[in-house]
Amino acid sequence: MDADRPGLEEIARAAKAAGRGPPPVHLWNPAHCGTIDIVIKANGQWVHEGSPIGREPLVRLFASVLRRDPDGYVLVTPVEKLSIVVEDAPFVAVAVDIAPNRLTFTTNVGDVVEAGPEHALRVAAGPDGAPRPHLHVRRGLEALIARPVFYELATVATPHPDTGAPAVASNGVWYSLGAPA
Repeated sequence: MDADRPGLEEIARAAKAAGRGPPPVHLWNPAHCGTIDIVIKANGQWVHEGSPIGREPLVRLFASVLRRDPDGYVLVTPVEKLSIVVEDAPFVAVAVDIAPNRLTFTTNVGDVVEAGPEHALRVAAGPDGAPRPHLHVRRGLEALIARPVFYELATVATPHPDTGAPAVASNGVWYSLGAPA
């Protein structure tokens, strides 16, 4: 890597300096510095220069400075912005807590999100026609809902009051899980 190009160390240092919780990446408007060879695979695995990033704290740190701009996904700090590749969604919802009128999801990077007006759940068909359920996590970033988690939702689904399609409700909002049976 060029000495002039920012790298993982600089991004990690800026993310740590931001403190607890997601840093205010939506307020940062640095110049675009180029691309960094990071790919977030469809299964949620983060890969740098062809090798998986195995340190979970490092992945969580990078996830905290991830942003989706109109032209794609970027890792952003107050002084630099680097494009990365995301194959599907940057996160994966790996668990769900099902309570009356409340679905609380946990992602592979530690976000805990309650589905509702601010965190919509949507199901689209993938290229093979299979359902591809997603959950809005924060500021335009989504989590693919893992298949076992989707199956959990399917076990508690009831007919949508308007369409009859299998659906779940959370925080007063109904979410269809697919076509009516």
